[in-house]
Amino acid sequence: MGQPINFMEAEFPTEPGVHQERPASPVPSCLSLKSEKSMGQPINFMEAEFPTEPGVHQERPASPVPSCLSMKSEKSMGHPINFREGQFPTEPGMEHGGDYRRKAAPRPCEILLSVRQDIKTKMKNKYKILCEGIGQHGNPTLLKDIYTELYITEGGGGGVNKEHEVTQIEMASKRQTTQDTPIKCRDIFKPIKHHLLIRKPTSESLNHEDIFSMTKGYITSDRTASSYEYESDISRFHLSGQDKHIKRKGLRNLTKGIAGIGKTVSVHKVILDWADGKANQDIHFIFPLPFRDLNRIKDENSLMQLLSRYFPELKEINWIEDGLTKTVFIFDGLDECRLPLDFKNNKKCCDVTEPTSVDVLLTNLIEGNLLPSALLWITTRPAAANRIPPECVDQVTEIRGFNEPQKEEYFRKKITDQNLATEIIKHIKTSRSLHIMCHIPVFCWISATVLESMLKEAEKDKIPQTLTQMYEHFLLIQTSIKNKKYNKYTETNPKELSQSDKDMILKLSKLAFQQLQNGNLIFYEEELRECDIDVSEASEYSALCTEIFKEESGLYQEKVFSFVHLSIQEFLAAVHVLESCLGKEELVFPLKDITESPFQHDDDDDDDGGDSDGDDLINPFPDYDEYDHYDYEDYNDVEVRKSDKLSDLYFRAVDQALKSENGHLDLFLRFLLGLSLESNQNLLQGILTLTGSETQSNMKTVKRTVEYLSKKIKMETLPERIINLFHCLNELGDNYLVADIQTSLQSGTLSETKLEPHQCSALAYLFLMSEEVLEEFDMKTYKTSQEGYQRLLPIVKTCKRALLDGCILTYESCQTLALALHTPNCPLRELDLSYNHLEDRGVELLCAGLTSPFCNIQTLVLGHCGLTEDCCSDLASVLRSSNSQLKQLDLKDNDLLDTGITLLSVGLEDPNCQLHTLGNRDSSDQATFFQSSTVQFCLSGCVVTEKGSASLDSALKSNPSHLKALDLSYNHPGDSGFKLLSAGLEDPNWRLENLRMDHGGECRLKSGPRKYACDLRLDLNTVNYDLLLSEENRMVTWGTEEQLYPDHPERFVDLKQVLCREGLSGRRYWEVEWDGCRAYIGMTYKGINRRGEDDDCKLGDNDKSWILFCKRDSYSACHNNNTTVITVTPSDSHRVGVYLDWSAGNLSFYRVSSDTLTHLKTFHTIFTEPLYPGFRVGLFSCVSLCQVVPVSNTT
Repeated sequence: MGQPINFMEAEFPTEPGVHQERPASPVPSCLSLKSEKSMGQPINFMEAEFPTEPGVHQERPASPVPSCLSMKSEKSMGHPINFREGQFPTEPGMEHGGDYRRKAAPRPCEILLSVRQDIKTKMKNKYKILCEGIGQHGNPTLLKDIYTELYITEGGGGGVNKEHEVTQIEMASKRQTTQDTPIKCRDIFKPIKHHLLIRKPTSESLNHEDIFSMTKGYITSDRTASSYEYESDISRFHLSGQDKHIKRKGLRNLTKGIAGIGKTVSVHKVILDWADGKANQDIHFIFPLPFRDLNRIKDENSLMQLLSRYFPELKEINWIEDGLTKTVFIFDGLDECRLPLDFKNNKKCCDVTEPTSVDVLLTNLIEGNLLPSALLWITTRPAAANRIPPECVDQVTEIRGFNEPQKEEYFRKKITDQNLATEIIKHIKTSRSLHIMCHIPVFCWISATVLESMLKEAEKDKIPQTLTQMYEHFLLIQTSIKNKKYNKYTETNPKELSQSDKDMILKLSKLAFQQLQNGNLIFYEEELRECDIDVSEASEYSALCTEIFKEESGLYQEKVFSFVHLSIQEFLAAVHVLESCLGKEELVFPLKDITESPFQHDDDDDDDGGDSDGDDLINPFPDYDEYDHYDYEDYNDVEVRKSDKLSDLYFRAVDQALKSENGHLDLFLRFLLGLSLESNQNLLQGILTLTGSETQSNMKTVKRTVEYLSKKIKMETLPERIINLFHCLNELGDNYLVADIQTSLQSGTLSETKLEPHQCSALAYLFLMSEEVLEEFDMKTYKTSQEGYQRLLPIVKTCKRALLDGCILTYESCQTLALALHTPNCPLRELDLSYNHLEDRGVELLCAGLTSPFCNIQTLVLGHCGLTEDCCSDLASVLRSSNSQLKQLDLKDNDLLDTGITLLSVGLEDPNCQLHTLGNRDSSDQATFFQSSTVQFCLSGCVVTEKGSASLDSALKSNPSHLKALDLSYNHPGDSGFKLLSAGLEDPNWRLENLRMDHGGECRLKSGPRKYACDLRLDLNTVNYDLLLSEENRMVTWGTEEQLYPDHPERFVDLKQVLCREGLSGRRYWEVEWDGCRAYIGMTYKGINRRGEDDDCKLGDNDKSWILFCKRDSYSACHNNNTTVITVTPSDSHRVGVYLDWSAGNLSFYRVSSDTLTHLKTFHTIFTEPLYPGFRVGLFSCVSLCQVVPVSNTT
């Protein structure tokens, strides 16, 4: 053995080693290194100089174990080549004579260098053009000339999509308010925080050139992003816990993005920059393997055979040695994958030379069984992201498209006439729907194509305002360009199409519709034949009109077809549905019932995607009793019959879209209804079957559709589906619901009237479509029903602070809120849900959103939400989550008990916990208490004893570095609990600065608000002369004769009213029982007028008092002469509980039965002085103050 070769320090040797054939190894190569018997001297590329006399190279015997373990022993190891550090040699050095040099075989490093360079050249030629199809058939566009950097961020986990991708992009249109740091691709594989697995957004700016950057050694314990230390020897990794497996696994990155957002272009740019030598030169090989190609490989291949199919240059290499080359696999288009990807049942394969199915190769590569040190980059639409098990993904990123500056940059690059570019940018901003869509790069291209053509032709009066109009013009302009270029037409009217154009567009439309059902974005020969499209015909049209329908050459030049973008497919699908009704009088609905994502594969699915027989797609004139059909005035009238049939079609389409759980038909529905307008149909007169005398009939159809959409808006409950129905009304140009709400909002009268649920949906739509981010959204501002409040919930996605306290929300509301917290770019920082009966199951749903990497909640208020100890494990999981940014948590007035506090303490002691404050932010003294405390925790009134206090003490000793303020008031910690936590204030290791333990005592161990019970007496100086006091001034009755009370300035002279002696503040609870025909129970400031019968004197009819009006069969609440009728189930109970949380500004009324408090009404305000309990008594009625006893349940 000669001296080891070092590629880092020295020059190449001047004399090569002798090459000898190595005998076959007796074991498979993946285990060939488990002994030292056959190992020669290793080549070291790190330390030494190059040898002057190389060692002898012998062929190793065949290994009995798989090659993926070939570095786990030293038995059969010859001279391994390490390409991790330094550059490839450019010329071998030799010291012997020329004859010897001429006969010497090329060294392995030379072969790899040559192969690498050949692959780079091939990649450069392939990816330098933006779109391969356009490059072949149209005007080539260099990627470097048009490429615009995209907005990419850390993208969190998967999850089930509840909305169409276009709806998801709407949140990206909001002004950036989150602290997301844009990621550039070259940094995607950089480790973040304290381990190599990437779980949190990096603090560095990343770009596409850095996508494969990766540390090569261990990381010091107190490092920053720039302080990584490298070691080449794998044995010198110092990892523990979950990081140990990094010794054998390269990082796997999953990049999500909606269709057309720029995933494939980003992949091409990364490859091109590598091939050009501009970035990522530490990478030896990049192997792009698109899923659309892999779908078609049915025979078995080893990994090396598979790679050689794409890269014949690799046939000179027997295998890629794991760990010695830095290799990247790029799998673009997971959403296009038709392979099962059966991670659960596929066999394990770790030998790169073992033939097996493509599906097995993929799952083993992704799991790290094959080439475990290789880096993987997988791109996908969000709906398919969950096809990869979470444990196989180290980092998730998301491409969000263009931000505002990037949009403008794109248009100015695309359009050389800068004045025209400015005009186009200005027009895009005038239409909110178009402006939102321009976050998608492909839509920017469509818009630029259409608007540049129309503005040049001076057609400013016809410029598209809606999505439907934009796509109609795009289709016609591209067809016209095709005809001018290839058919030598000098002048063409875009509306007038040849029969061949019409036939081909209709065939493509049928293909678009059928494949939209199946969730397919790419099509092969057999799918084209199903729509009567010949492959040669499709290829010809693709060549002529690449901007609509494109062809790509897969493996062995097999043809793969697709529409340029999903939205074009959706538009053409709508054209097919409309023409089927107009031309053939066929209704294609109901569709095959697809309520799940088309990318969720069941084990029983066939390889062909589960296509069904085409016969069930067409239902001529089916009975459809669900609809309220309009009367057929004269069915012999062709126009009447056509109008009724079109109405039926649109109704069916609306219902079918509403059934979708993931909204995959939302944009299709917008296009279909947009095409129902006569003006839009006239644009497509060369494609659609029109009679030419349909104006009145069309108007009738559109009117019916608008009415039907309005009806569905009132009936539908899912906010995501409702929002799309408003989009549909926009396409029809008749969104009167939104217009009315906008007028009221601008005039300031909206908060004065009670809103119906559908009006709340219109209001939510207005806020969601606005570019502005609200500083605060107080839902109580708007008067509506429980359903109305539910429909307003999506507005939380548009604000920084959401005040939802006391809005009759339930656990079901938490599902909508959790989805909002999963929304990228959600600006929400503070969320107040207090005084809503959410229960433990609501918190469980909410916590799923609080642990989302997109969630930015720092302050969460859950006071008085009917919670128990059962929710505390969920809240503890939030505190432990590395994604959580929660700093202030208010859980006051929930019966968490010591059991719950113990569970919460587990979260508090976790190093990931950032909680600063456990406290109530509402009271004036609390405001001072928390002003200097950035981390807060409120457990006031949570039934905590010395045991719970001990758990908190233990947690704070374990993790003393965060919590600054803790509120344990209205509990019973006892002397021991008080001493334990008070000592923490003196401990220099604790950051605790503020501790509240006042208002304690054994009485605080009662359940619910009754722990705040107080003893009251009626005030003899305030009682009206016709009222009689008894039971030690605890009962008041309308008497039969006037009482002889002395004159007093505080006495109610004319109204049958009386107050209690005690003015209340803080937290107080009391109960009364009434009997008779009616009674008024409430509270008032002391300054209420005492003489007269006008509103200033009546309890509830002025701004000084709040009352509950009780009758035998109903309740109503009143303040300042505004009355709210309360709907409640009948009960024989005449007992009412009143809870005052003065500092929080809440006054609540309950109906009290044997074991339950039923919430009736909560007033929310800012109290400025103590409140006095007061009563007005009806004829022959009485009211009694009760002795409070424990009650177990609160609802």
